[in-house]
Amino acid sequence: MAVVVWIVEGTWPACVDAARTHAPEDADIVLLHVTPADIPGAAHGAFAGLLGRGHPERDPGTRLEHLATASADQFLADAAQRLGLRCTRIERTGRVEREVVAAADGADLLILARDGDRTHLGPRSLGPASRFIVDHAPCPVLLVWPETAPGIATIPPPPPHHR
Repeated sequence: MAVVVWIVEGTWPACVDAARTHAPEDADIVLLHVTPADIPGAAHGAFAGLLGRGHPERDPGTRLEHLATASADQFLADAAQRLGLRCTRIERTGRVEREVVAAADGADLLILARDGDRTHLGPRSLGPASRFIVDHAPCPVLLVWPETAPGIATIPPPPPHHR
């Protein structure tokens, strides 16, 4: 069984715990972190357009790329240590939601956490990237709460025309 676990700051421990709980012992577990490409790209563009033509060594986008790589490496190392099982660590850069969906191609399970409004049950508990991933995942998805789920009393009321 191939299991992809999406590692994101703030919610990754719940995803790793879910993998430890729900994936078979012999599963091929992939810990996946995706760094958005737009932030270093914006810094590269601003520098080239406004500040530093002819001085690529001063480009802040390069520094942001190095910081993002170091941060991703640390997240993945921490996640692997918490998992305590054999796993593969993958770092990708690009459009986060599309990279996660692409990484899940061929997997038997994708594990991700709710990243929106976690004070209420409902669709707003998913951020835009997670919503895209859930809607487009090419495999079953295990969607976890990063902390205790809110009670069912937090379900929004039905619209007026359905009461």
